[in-house]
Amino acid sequence: MEVNIVHVKSGKTLATLKELSTKSTIGDVKNKFQQTNPKYYADRQAYKTDPRGKMLKDEETLEQIGIDNRGKLFFKDLGPQVGWTTVFLTEYAGPLFIYLIFYMRPALIYGAGAANKPYAQVVNIAAACWSFHYAKRLLETVFVHRFSHATMPIMNIFKNSTYYWGFAAFVAYFVNHPLYTPPSYGNKQVYAGLALFILSELGNLSVHLAFRSLRPPGTKERRIPKAGSNPFTWMFHLVSCPNYTYEFWAWIGFTTMTQCLPAGLFCLAGFYQMAVWAKGKHRNYLKEFKDYPRHRRAIVPFLL
Repeated sequence: MEVNIVHVKSGKTLATLKELSTKSTIGDVKNKFQQTNPKYYADRQAYKTDPRGKMLKDEETLEQIGIDNRGKLFFKDLGPQVGWTTVFLTEYAGPLFIYLIFYMRPALIYGAGAANKPYAQVVNIAAACWSFHYAKRLLETVFVHRFSHATMPIMNIFKNSTYYWGFAAFVAYFVNHPLYTPPSYGNKQVYAGLALFILSELGNLSVHLAFRSLRPPGTKERRIPKAGSNPFTWMFHLVSCPNYTYEFWAWIGFTTMTQCLPAGLFCLAGFYQMAVWAKGKHRNYLKEFKDYPRHRRAIVPFLL
């Protein structure tokens, strides 16, 4: 059978792909189209059955989406792509090194006199917490995460890095400043925030490991995430994305520990973005799985 590839915006026919069958998948269509237009590698292509419809998954067959001989598929160019792993490593390595520059080389930022002023204990703890968080993120990117999509638009690497790197410098400047003052309630406040940070980081890691077990290597399979024997995963009883819940709590702990306004702003900005992601994933779970637990919320137990 033959399938016409039509540009989603202009309506112009870009190619007519031959030697396809009703059992051919969208992945097969991408490979065929790449043979006629090498510029458009598979990860750069997206297809729809209607210009305003949703993008089709690689595993869907032409039969499943109702495409017969001489049928049309609407093509969208996603633009130059970059691997998720590359993006994550870039956006997470930056905050680690930027923060440590402020912490370890204060004279470069605040002037020569800053090097002679001793840090409060909470400043050292904050540097350790920040470094642990981003070192964990880097290691998870390499050894834990399994991505459903291999790539994302290359501009995301600049957008994401601006966010993470910019906030790293913002927070680090004030926490490591020679005029920084410790929290109002002293060590009690510091250790309370530290305890929340550590527990939340462990919870975040536990959930990432649970997500990893849901997807066999080399597949895009999706399953309903469920609580396991690890107590930190019991949060799945309440929310769809407990990794975001724990991350938000970790930054609440960091903000409490440092009593630093920029840290609080970073926490709030992160929560807003994670809430958007969590609500989107929650909706997808509800659509995809008929038996998905209806009592769960997206990110905040019982509320959101």
